[in-house]
Amino acid sequence: MEIDYKKRAAMDPSGFVLLADYVPAIVQEIRYYSTFNFIGDRIDGYEEPCAILTKEAARALKAVSNEMIVQGYRLKIFDAYRPACAVRHFVLWGLEDLDLRMKPFFYPELEKQELFARGYIASQSSHSRGSTVDLTLLDMSTGKEVDMGSPFDLFSEISHPDSKIVTGEQYNNRMILQKVMVRNGFAPIDCEWWHFTLENEPYPDTYFEFPVSAGYLTRH
Repeated sequence: MEIDYKKRAAMDPSGFVLLADYVPAIVQEIRYYSTFNFIGDRIDGYEEPCAILTKEAARALKAVSNEMIVQGYRLKIFDAYRPACAVRHFVLWGLEDLDLRMKPFFYPELEKQELFARGYIASQSSHSRGSTVDLTLLDMSTGKEVDMGSPFDLFSEISHPDSKIVTGEQYNNRMILQKVMVRNGFAPIDCEWWHFTLENEPYPDTYFEFPVSAGYLTRH
């Protein structure tokens, strides 16, 4: 019997870690484990509310966290590794014309189909390669999220990192995050201020399927 090594590799979590083990100071709000996301349901593959990343991305994010703590901030993680089955969940949802439950909260200005055409949702996500993270900053003096001008997963031009709609202070807050992420090897994208991918990611061509589960990592 011929073995499908690519499929086997895509289920192998040996190169991944629980982010909290590497960066104990992070705060986690894993949105796709909850129902407060642009679909309105828990997303396929999210079995536990934990952030998982490749070891390389976790090490780089630890350096980011150390720099941010010196500046008075903690990292808050919304999403990290995302199983390929979760992305398929997104795509199937995109085909369902009638499900608009979360439109007022996450895409008030756009039609569902535009979310894919404009690059807010991808049919194949860098998150599934394990070295992409969605995050923001918490002000350690207040315990509150820093004002970035738009919330996580608001699919709108105001969420573009260089948006001219936000205030100067909100733009500066975005740049505080972006500059430290870039300095530690992460690349931003042009439509979401919260999204960064490790430039020298270890699995640039592999899209993983294993679930978001601390238990799965420890069993394998």
